[in-house]
Amino acid sequence: MDTRYLTYILTIAKKENMTKAAEELFVTQSTLSQYLSKLESELGTPLFYRSKGRLTLTPAGSLYIEAAKKVMSIKNDLYQNIQNIENRGHITVGVTSQFGLTMLTDIIPEFKVRYPDIIIEISETNLPGLTRMILEESIDCGIMAINDINPFSPDQVTILREEEVLFSIPIHHPYRKINPNKPIRIEEFAENFGEDNILLSKKGSTLRRLTDMVLNNASWIPITVCETNSISTTRSMVAMGIGVTFISESCAMDREHVAYYSVEPKLTRLNALVTRKNWIQNQANQFFCHQIAEYY
Repeated sequence: MDTRYLTYILTIAKKENMTKAAEELFVTQSTLSQYLSKLESELGTPLFYRSKGRLTLTPAGSLYIEAAKKVMSIKNDLYQNIQNIENRGHITVGVTSQFGLTMLTDIIPEFKVRYPDIIIEISETNLPGLTRMILEESIDCGIMAINDINPFSPDQVTILREEEVLFSIPIHHPYRKINPNKPIRIEEFAENFGEDNILLSKKGSTLRRLTDMVLNNASWIPITVCETNSISTTRSMVAMGIGVTFISESCAMDREHVAYYSVEPKLTRLNALVTRKNWIQNQANQFFCHQIAEYY
């Protein structure tokens, strides 16, 4: 039962602004406007009053929103009843980082002993992609690294831990003689690594956001930059002496070839379980989420 477009209208009504609704839904404003115009054309009446960038419900819009909420409630009840039949069901989960894959590898065997007929489908993607999937309700939950809980509501997010982000350099980098293991102060970066190739994560990732912040605060303008969407590839490039980068603690491996430093002040990101708004919490789903929440 595809209720994605009902979610579009519900979000517009909640935000009362097309731009803000589009941002929360991770769709373009043009896409959202076109859908609303098409729907209003089909209904033969406007659902919203337009006034100085604000959208407020017309009487017809209020009726539509009331009906949309009922449909979402019916969908939730239906899915819960179906999934409770003989504990059969399907859980879709997305991950954005290595820590999520490691966690699932550890918890799924116990889950399958208790719920052998539940299918768990795992998708590995980037943060913007998984965020969009959760907001569109095309996936049940995500184990993800985030900088903050936006654009999700607090009841969707369970913080699992605060994870440190480390600065990594080749083990034979000259800086090792100056500082074998003490934290690196942000003001030291430009002076000591200004000639190094910096390896960046793709835009939109937690690591890229933190890296951009450090570059700005350190007045560090890298001479050469390489961008990749694979942490394992980035780590291998550091080990080969190709460049330096920021890596989360859960991915800080290959210490025979890579040296890792804390940053002062400390850099951190959040590891979190994020669920879609209308996910049915039957016994199997509750147990799955409980395993994740209790992992650390």
